[in-house]
Amino acid sequence: MTPALPTHRSFALGEFKVTTLLAGSTPREDPHSIFGLNVSDEEFSRVSQEAFLPEDMAQFFFTPTLVDTGAERILFDTGLNAGGITNALAAAGYTPSDITHVVLTHMHGDHIGGLMKDGTPTFANASYVTGQVEYDHWAGAANDGFEGNVRPLADKMTFLSDGGSVRSGITAMLAAGHTPGHMVYMVESGGKQLLLMADTANHYVYSLAHPDWEVRFDMDKAAAAATRRRLFDMASADRIPLIGYHMPFPGLGYVETRGEGYHFVPHSYQLMG
Repeated sequence: MTPALPTHRSFALGEFKVTTLLAGSTPREDPHSIFGLNVSDEEFSRVSQEAFLPEDMAQFFFTPTLVDTGAERILFDTGLNAGGITNALAAAGYTPSDITHVVLTHMHGDHIGGLMKDGTPTFANASYVTGQVEYDHWAGAANDGFEGNVRPLADKMTFLSDGGSVRSGITAMLAAGHTPGHMVYMVESGGKQLLLMADTANHYVYSLAHPDWEVRFDMDKAAAAATRRRLFDMASADRIPLIGYHMPFPGLGYVETRGEGYHFVPHSYQLMG
């Protein structure tokens, strides 16, 4: 039997309450077919062993984030399906109707899957925010997930460019490569910062620690690697905590430079006070 995983983790960021929500988790076989496409089997094996990881399986986590400002409840991404995100919200003490804004960092299926249930919007009272570049790309891509989950909500959407604001204290930053308009968000309150890095890195070892390793899901692999280095240099230099959508749950931690790459430092108690 697979043990049950916790589904939420909350902490304060200035005047905001931030909650990471585990909307799903699944094993994936043959991780070298996903990560490190440009490295040898021998190097992939060595890195896996050094990190105490099995070579034949990786565990994937899907972790939307809720920022409760007091006046708004802003959900970043929605998981694979409506059931996963609504269950996680319920465990954290929220209902879908509580959500005032849904922000889409990008439009891969595991981020937009919870927007709809049986053709009905999951978050009945929400408005929607996403990047203009990202929306325009998928609008011309004949993608079933976009057509079923995103396009029906277009009349409720606000479109951002690099540097745009969801609201005061939440700023969009273009982080292209994973997708053409992939966005990350800097959250600031009470003099404290938090980087929602979305899918900048899809694995804490095979992608974050080794930013130049090619990832199958990255649409522009060179741009994705450059984005990783730019954002992780910033987060490391400024000692900014971050949440990664695919980092081991609860997805929260820090980045430090290590050799030619980086190291993910999981949160322990730094933000509990």
